[in-house]
Amino acid sequence: QVQLVESGGGLVQAGGSLRLSCAASGLTFSGYTMGWFRQAPGKEREFVAAISRSGGSTNFADSVKGRFTISRDNPKNTVYLEMNSLKPEDTARYYCATSSGWRRQMETSQYNYWGQGTQVTVSS
Repeated sequence: QVQLVESGGGLVQAGGSLRLSCAASGLTFSGYTMGWFRQAPGKEREFVAAISRSGGSTNFADSVKGRFTISRDNPKNTVYLEMNSLKPEDTARYYCATSSGWRRQMETSQYNYWGQGTQVTVSS
């Protein structure tokens, strides 16, 4: 049974930083592209960042480029999202997810397993 468990969310002031983690089990972690998405109340779930199986390729939404970093530790079955210079508009529930491919990694439809999410709240 595949499980993705996010952690590291919380309340932070604007300009602050958080590091999210997503621990995976029940799958061959190194065989999957990993993505981070977020969803704010009343909004669609949106792409944040993705990292390829080896970690050699990454992609970011324009809204977080230069502020967020994604990384993975395959032996630990964990993917990370380092978030710096946080803004109130980054407030959302953040989800990690797995995809079998790399193309179209910005699309939610390409992801098959999802975690329950972790809440990030940025105060102004």
